[in-house]
Amino acid sequence: MPVELIDAKLPDFGVPAARPDLDRSIYSARLDALMKARRAASIDSLVIYADREHSANLAWLTGFDPRFEEALLIIAPGNIPTLLAGPENLGRAQKSEIEVDARLYPPFGLLGQDRSQTPDLEEVFASAGIEPGHRIGVLGWKYYGMSEAKRPETWFETPAFIIDTLRGIAGEQGKVVNANALLMDASTGLRAINEVAQIAQFEFGAVMCSEALKALFRSIRPGMSEFEAAQSMRLVGLPHSCHTMLSTGSRLVGLDSPSGKIIERGDPLTTAVGYWGGLSSRIGWVVEDASELPSNAPDWLERLAMPYFACAAEWYSTIGIGVTGGSLDAIARKHLGTPFFNLILNPGHLIHIDEWMNTPVYPNSKETLKSGQAIQCDIIPAAGAPYYGANIEDGIALLDERGRAELRDKHPDVAGRIDARRAFMTDTLGIALKPEVMPLSNLAAAYPPFLLAPDRLMALR
Repeated sequence: MPVELIDAKLPDFGVPAARPDLDRSIYSARLDALMKARRAASIDSLVIYADREHSANLAWLTGFDPRFEEALLIIAPGNIPTLLAGPENLGRAQKSEIEVDARLYPPFGLLGQDRSQTPDLEEVFASAGIEPGHRIGVLGWKYYGMSEAKRPETWFETPAFIIDTLRGIAGEQGKVVNANALLMDASTGLRAINEVAQIAQFEFGAVMCSEALKALFRSIRPGMSEFEAAQSMRLVGLPHSCHTMLSTGSRLVGLDSPSGKIIERGDPLTTAVGYWGGLSSRIGWVVEDASELPSNAPDWLERLAMPYFACAAEWYSTIGIGVTGGSLDAIARKHLGTPFFNLILNPGHLIHIDEWMNTPVYPNSKETLKSGQAIQCDIIPAAGAPYYGANIEDGIALLDERGRAELRDKHPDVAGRIDARRAFMTDTLGIALKPEVMPLSNLAAAYPPFLLAPDRLMALR
């Protein structure tokens, strides 16, 4: 796949005026689906733990994510789910999208707040319907496999005081098991497949991420500090799926936050913005053309960026319903499998409220992609100095013909932006897409490698 630089403006697909809401009926259907999955797994009751960094499972089910504090949802058959929250989140917990009995649990509050009225946790679980002998499933944000533990279902990332109390209640006749796979398995987890309304909501997040990067590309100038560059992104205050990243020059590290460092002409730059449902990331150089690249990496464009773009283009052209994760992994290994590229992480993963939910993309994976999945193009060569890397990370969704018809009917503005992105990727960048591929980002594979010339993009020749 020959790659070239073309003169093409950063695309303008428009920005939605409002973030689509999810109807309460969606949350009710999710609870029903979770109860069905619980029964199929021979689990009697469920406990879902969340904190500020790990709230996706709870938010998916209730629409509530705790801020500053932790929260715990207790679900037992025949009982209204009990939702424990700290003092600052109790009001928000009471407004959950499913019916809950929201109760104050002071230990979830910050240190120094009054905890003198803390109820006995064992009694709280009992009153919520958890009984001795129950097989209790616990969900937080991670599960484990046989390569990590001899009995992975007994490993937990949830706080020990919760697990210890549950084990005491379950007793010898019961068991406490890690149940995160019910929601987070890359193929069978309930969160792996999104409703059309959820995809429309995720598109809003993806748009705002990519618009932030576009604003940066229009504003970046030598002499700015990294803080000033980040301020030019005009971030909109949505809940983040990860912290905002920006680093340049000798301090360039993929996950670092901006600093007061002054950006110099000739610096490499990496940046990323993530909101619920979307993340956009790029690596480029603060130069106008290849003549300004450093003397020890004058061939960065030909040696690294162009092969990388060819890889991403084939990834986009290949992805579709029924494609295996192993096929996508093989594309990355074919293009970037040498030690120079130092390919890290999986070249694609499911994106959700959490930036990385799980991934069906790994060597020899037979897991097939499905309609309703939201998937991130996340191919990361970490070549290190002086070449650093390349990145055009954005997300897409997959929708079959029925899903696309529903999107056009219920969210015509979202469908219109997706159609425009598909046309841009095909007509301008030369990347052919299958009908089911729905680009969600307003950058839509647009890659300006030289950031002082943002209207010069990479494309297939």
